[in-house]
Amino acid sequence: MDLFTVGKQVRTRRESIGLTQERLAKLAGLSRETVQRLEAGTLNDLGFQRVARLLSVVGLDFDTLSLERRKKKHGLWMAAKSASVSYRGDLSPSMLEATLATGNVPVGFEAHIGHLLDETPVEVVVMAVEEAAEQESVSPASIWAQVSHLASHFASARKELWA
Repeated sequence: MDLFTVGKQVRTRRESIGLTQERLAKLAGLSRETVQRLEAGTLNDLGFQRVARLLSVVGLDFDTLSLERRKKKHGLWMAAKSASVSYRGDLSPSMLEATLATGNVPVGFEAHIGHLLDETPVEVVVMAVEEAAEQESVSPASIWAQVSHLASHFASARKELWA
């Protein structure tokens, strides 16, 4: 597998989950220019760790650049469990889906959403966004807009990441 092939797959996947190059770059800890050059096929080297992180964010792996493993995971469930880890009441996957789709947080679950935005692994949030968009029949970009709004509203420590 070469970097050109990786770039093509990353672009296809990024677009399908509603990420801009800038947002993907933030989530993967890269510059937007690096993502742009990777997707354009003009990047000569990126390094294994950086490629692995980028692929992880978009849900791909090195084996065949496939989504098979990702499809077997339940992003909303994983994100809801992560958000509920320190709290008495559990945020359900359906509650999280509605929150991501509308930006309206159920009363009593504000801390859960704050925890989701501040502590949940980026890859899990990406999975939850993708799954919520699919189940709500809306574009992933609209879910990302709600995530950005929620991060701003809750003054998330990682709000720049979600912006």
